[in-house]
Amino acid sequence: MRKPRITVIGGGTGIPVILSSLRHEEVDITAIVTVADDGSSSGQLRSAMKISPPGDLRNVLVAMSDMPKFYEKIFQYRFQENDGPLAGHPLGNLIIAGISEMQGSTYKAMQILTQFFHTTGKIYPASDQPLTLHAVFQDGHEVVGESQIAKYDGMIERVFVTNTYNDDTPKASHKVVKAIMESDLIVLGPGSLFTSILPNLVIPEIKQALQTTPATVAYVCNIMTQHGETEHFTDRDHVAVLNRHLGVDVIDAVLVNLEPVPQSYMNCHAFDEYLVQVEHDASGLAKLAKRVISSNFLSLKNGGAFHDGDRVVVELLRLIGESTP
Repeated sequence: MRKPRITVIGGGTGIPVILSSLRHEEVDITAIVTVADDGSSSGQLRSAMKISPPGDLRNVLVAMSDMPKFYEKIFQYRFQENDGPLAGHPLGNLIIAGISEMQGSTYKAMQILTQFFHTTGKIYPASDQPLTLHAVFQDGHEVVGESQIAKYDGMIERVFVTNTYNDDTPKASHKVVKAIMESDLIVLGPGSLFTSILPNLVIPEIKQALQTTPATVAYVCNIMTQHGETEHFTDRDHVAVLNRHLGVDVIDAVLVNLEPVPQSYMNCHAFDEYLVQVEHDASGLAKLAKRVISSNFLSLKNGGAFHDGDRVVVELLRLIGESTP
């Protein structure tokens, strides 16, 4: 019998938590990763080399690899701020950028690196071209660039992407649509709603695939609201935004954390973008999703509130078991 096929879509630091737990299960994993990041090291390399930003791909590669911890430390090493042109760049970003240039494709670079690091599963950039994220706010103002969105004081109405270096319609990378259509379960998030998850979903081919896939679509709702993106959002609001961007009610199941985050625990300096815990709207959520899985998914570490990947994966595997004849 074939392994269940799970496709995880997102970016940032959220989906690596899920992927690192999933890789120990008997499942066939595909990660589809955003390429709209334009800040920090990723933004500099993308601008200088006109390649897809490597940062989110780097974190996913580490999460899905069985590389020894020492190799991981090397790959994740970030040059110091007094290192001139290299300052702030993780070594892994430079490696991904170099192989992307050598191969003429970030998609091809990731296929080489998944073999090199013995990755469990497949990693696809959402698009083989760098994308620019646009946010239209409720007052009509438009902000261009993922790194600029949180700086504008307002509520986001919608986001969309364009190709950064030409006027063509953004296209999904090779095999991305096929992976979505052949999945048993698609997992969205966790991660920044407007800047890590939606930049993938608004690529027209990916949007259409999600509308038509026979797979169960699950959303792992964020634990904390985020400055500049989801202030005052309930879990119901997160799902409503996803469905609005996808055009139909795509979300079948929502995983929400009910365990309280201790008020004094969060390190507001290290995690200054996160505000308060997402409020649970049970009745509102039940109207938008066929299934609501509410439990303790909380992991407190290093002054931050994260998902417990192992607990989330238990519920994801249960969803597959329920949907498989």
